[in-house]
Amino acid sequence: MTSARERDLLLDGSSNPLRDPRDKRLPRIAGPSGMVIFGVTGDLSRKKLMPAIYDLANRGLLPPGFGLVGFARRDWGAEDFSQIVYEAVRDHARTPFRQEVWDRLAEGFRFVMGSFDDDDAFDRLAETVADLDRVRGTNGNHAFYLAIPPDKFPVVLKQLSRSGLTAQDGDQWRRVVIEKPFGHDLRSARELNEVVNAVFPEESVFRIDHYLGKETVQNLLALRFANQLFEPIWNSNYVDHVQITMAEDIGLGGRAAYYDGIGAARDVIQNHLLQLLALTAMEEPVSFRPDELRAEKIKVLSATRLFEPLTETTARGQYAAGWQGSEWVPGLLDEKGFNPESSTETYAAITAEVDTRRWAGVPFFLRTGKRLGRRVTEIAVMFKRAPHLPFEATMTEELGQNALVVRVQPDEGVTIRFGSKVPGHQMEVRDVTMDFAYGAAFTESSPEAYERLILDVLLGEPSLFPVNNEVERSWEILDPVLEAWAAEGKPDPYPAGSWGPESANQMIERLGRTWRRP
Repeated sequence: MTSARERDLLLDGSSNPLRDPRDKRLPRIAGPSGMVIFGVTGDLSRKKLMPAIYDLANRGLLPPGFGLVGFARRDWGAEDFSQIVYEAVRDHARTPFRQEVWDRLAEGFRFVMGSFDDDDAFDRLAETVADLDRVRGTNGNHAFYLAIPPDKFPVVLKQLSRSGLTAQDGDQWRRVVIEKPFGHDLRSARELNEVVNAVFPEESVFRIDHYLGKETVQNLLALRFANQLFEPIWNSNYVDHVQITMAEDIGLGGRAAYYDGIGAARDVIQNHLLQLLALTAMEEPVSFRPDELRAEKIKVLSATRLFEPLTETTARGQYAAGWQGSEWVPGLLDEKGFNPESSTETYAAITAEVDTRRWAGVPFFLRTGKRLGRRVTEIAVMFKRAPHLPFEATMTEELGQNALVVRVQPDEGVTIRFGSKVPGHQMEVRDVTMDFAYGAAFTESSPEAYERLILDVLLGEPSLFPVNNEVERSWEILDPVLEAWAAEGKPDPYPAGSWGPESANQMIERLGRTWRRP
């Protein structure tokens, strides 16, 4: 028999029933549950979702009876679907393959063939989910992952409601997972939120921003709020400006048709970069409960303003042909399937400020682009220079600004740049760096973002998922930029392998700063 206190400590099907759920050092294990993936034949499912589910199972974080259902128009049987998942795991899983884990996981695979407007297919899906409840013990707990274009959401949501798949009894839960983009502008985002919330209550909606699942993004919160060293100088008294960069060294590849009309600002700034800005600038939350964390992020986004005039404080570009490393690559307008008259940008940069007591007057420069010098995502907090240097000018001529750089990818870690004396008889000060790397400091490799996020969906842990007012406020910030660009004509070209158009350099130089070279 267990005591009342022992019963209180039971949590989510954990293999250790007596541990305290408040002890965050121990992993939380998902309770009885299953997931249905729409768009199961796409790259996202094959490269990210299926491998992440296997990796979670391999780490012992999924329940033994977990069920995975694929829904697509392909004429597949259950064995065909199992083979597709196997190939995805073999090619993209992070953790080693273990046959016993695979065999147990594969027992819960199911596949339903059909189109989104096929009532019979969704009725079969409802029967399949009910069968998982009986056979695998999923207990009526299911997440529906919409890895599909947003224009397909209404019909799928309507079918889920019609077929009874959104209904839940007692302690059962049904949740929906939505991939970006969350709309095309503020109006469409609001319409999309209305469509989703007509079927699922907001607490059951999980909008995936995979950057928020990255270990180093979460480490930003630990860096700021677990250390007395940084928080006292994390303000406009000491910070000169902040640069948030997401650079890619690849072009569009086969995504030309999808990307045309979306562009870098909608694809990255509206979600990833504004979320990173919010985490960088937020005040310390009362706790790390989801509602407390979200409240502080929303405060930051509500206080975020664009520098004006937008013609001088923003920049956009399209990559042209050039050398990407040792390879000569074509320009955007020469990419197969791309409209040569398109004005869709592959580089976007904006200047914003957070109009609060802590950050007043500090520019936040956000930039993203394709075919840039290297693949890197980082948050660089650039500090003001010392007000007085008791050195001759020649002693410090190679001294730059102090900086704290959070490297989100690919080499996860933190770098601090400061001045130090050069060894020798002369007094000469140069920049040096102290570097913390995740791979060197910890024996366990960081989980993929989708592992963390899928597990959080199954646990009902919404801290890392933007809610609808966060999404709408982000569009309110970005919409004026998009409208200004629409009236300007074509973006400026920049050679592949460079760091963007000259207009981006002019944008930041007008405010007396220069871009970092990651």
